[in-house]
Amino acid sequence: MARPRNFDEERAVEAAMRAFWTAGYEATSTQDLCEATGLGRSSIYNTFKSKHDLFERSLRRYMDLKTGGYTSLLEGPGTVRGKITELLRRMIDDETGDGLGCLVVNTAVELAPRDPEVAALLERDYRRRLEVLRAAFEAGRRDGEIAPDRDPVEMAHFIIATISGIRVAARSGAERATLEAVASAALRAF
Repeated sequence: MARPRNFDEERAVEAAMRAFWTAGYEATSTQDLCEATGLGRSSIYNTFKSKHDLFERSLRRYMDLKTGGYTSLLEGPGTVRGKITELLRRMIDDETGDGLGCLVVNTAVELAPRDPEVAALLERDYRRRLEVLRAAFEAGRRDGEIAPDRDPVEMAHFIIATISGIRVAARSGAERATLEAVASAALRAF
């Protein structure tokens, strides 16, 4: 008979997510995960099967949190310009806060080129963000806030690329004023 688990699996995933976010997949050892989660090696492998499995669960958790917040903002009340301005402000706050960057961007650079499962997770998350942005721009176009000749899909791709670029610039040491200047330029594009 299997012993019952004496830990909160979701808290363990959250702790592992922070460890992966801090150091990246390759640099996070099983010992690092044991220390972060407070679990023994056997508990980690019995519950999560592998480091890769735990990483995928951690990445999904991160994407649910971040993309969920993104979705709530963009589907909420207000103008599309106001929503995009707030989205960029929050993202810059995140980037200039803890210095960890974005787990999605970090993973895209570190793992996506050689890990098809992770690449598929990242693609699904991208499509989710693209759709919510497209819908926001479409609503802005319908409401007359966005010019009728502007393509909502192109604008959505542009904002996603701008966000990724700002995140990479922040990780490379760009100051807040620089990140804000990039955000301002992006806002002038529509």
